Amino acid sequence: MNRRMFLSATPAMLGAGALSAAESRPQAPAVTRPRATFGDEVEPNWEQRVKISVGPGKADLVGADHRAIQAAVDYIAGLGGGTVQILPGTYRFRNAVKLRSGVRIAGSGLDSVCIKEPSVKTPLLENSDWYDREVTLADPSGFEVGDGIVLRTRNPHNGSHDTHKRTLVARSGNRFKLDEMLVENFWTKENASAATLFALFDGYRIADTVIENICLDGNRSNNEALNGNYVGCIFLRESNRIQMRQVTARNFNGDGISWQVCHDVRVEDCHSHDNAGFALHPGSGSQRTVVTGSTLERSDIGFFFCWGVKWALVENNRMLDNKRFGVSIGHNDTDNVVRNNEVLRSGKTGIFLRQEHGPTFSPSRNRIEANRVLDSGAEDGVAVDIEGTTEEVILKGNTLAETRQPASRIGVRIGKETKQIELAENRING
Repeated sequence: MNRRMFLSATPAMLGAGALSAAESRPQAPAVTRPRATFGDEVEPNWEQRVKISVGPGKADLVGADHRAIQAAVDYIAGLGGGTVQILPGTYRFRNAVKLRSGVRIAGSGLDSVCIKEPSVKTPLLENSDWYDREVTLADPSGFEVGDGIVLRTRNPHNGSHDTHKRTLVARSGNRFKLDEMLVENFWTKENASAATLFALFDGYRIADTVIENICLDGNRSNNEALNGNYVGCIFLRESNRIQMRQVTARNFNGDGISWQVCHDVRVEDCHSHDNAGFALHPGSGSQRTVVTGSTLERSDIGFFFCWGVKWALVENNRMLDNKRFGVSIGHNDTDNVVRNNEVLRSGKTGIFLRQEHGPTFSPSRNRIEANRVLDSGAEDGVAVDIEGTTEEVILKGNTLAETRQPASRIGVRIGKETKQIELAENRING
């Protein structure tokens, strides 16, 4: 072996040696009798934890808006975690409830409704630079201290559009102080504006949070649209091990539930419906999502895999009457399983594997198994559409059916540049 060959082979040899050493390294014994120890996440399964109730009356914290719920969340988080019980009532939101790690929010089903107040929007009256913590509004009507807002502008340097979420924390006339600096330039010549838009529950860099048995209403008809990269009934970003169970997310002028760069998210027995955007939106880079037992209906798309969503399981769900697609899988979304779902009456396509930005971004190595895809699209509808240079997709055991009159519809459409698309044991009827 000459010097060049030796140097090129050395990293591989070292890597193999490190792997072998890790496999043979002694392991600590399993914890059978855990104790609460500082800095250790392994704890006993305590029979009782801290709990506080919120409600319009006869509660530990009496109130019927986002502030009462936020106070309870912060109190529980300050004690290391526990439960916020939201009693029956209607809670009006002028800002998002900021979620905290280790806090469980438990509602009272459809009897506890959190609803977003109507949005207002106005241009900025004066320029604000990236280092500023204040804005001047052309028309401050409808804006209050404590409100959650979205600031939007065209970027004067590159022509893109900037969107940032802030809270109004002080006021003099039409000048408002912000909770954080602007980061970008918001100039009047670039149509900078402010609007009272926010998620109902917003989680940023949190972990081990639970939201269950509650109804979240986005008041869609009285709010401006904003896409799911920023808000939703629930919006999560860069967070881990979040569980959502028996949540109703409805009527948002954007997404029902959106999570971006979040790992090990579980959505169980939820109902996301009548949202302008996507019913469920696992966003960029999210790993190991599990969604089961949920109903996603009458939104633009039922289940939208965003960018680089991997190792997800979408099983035993119902996607009904969504305007475009029941399930959409795209940009580098690989190694996912979509199994045993009902995808009914999608406006264009039942299950869509979309081509984005060239061959290295294709939704390859996905398994589409045992789904029932019924009555997809108009006269040119497609039950399952596999586009572009997608590779190694398994389509097995699905029922693709039409109950309407025959038209120019297609059961499975496979793009000419795809490779290794395996069809097995599917039934195509009508």
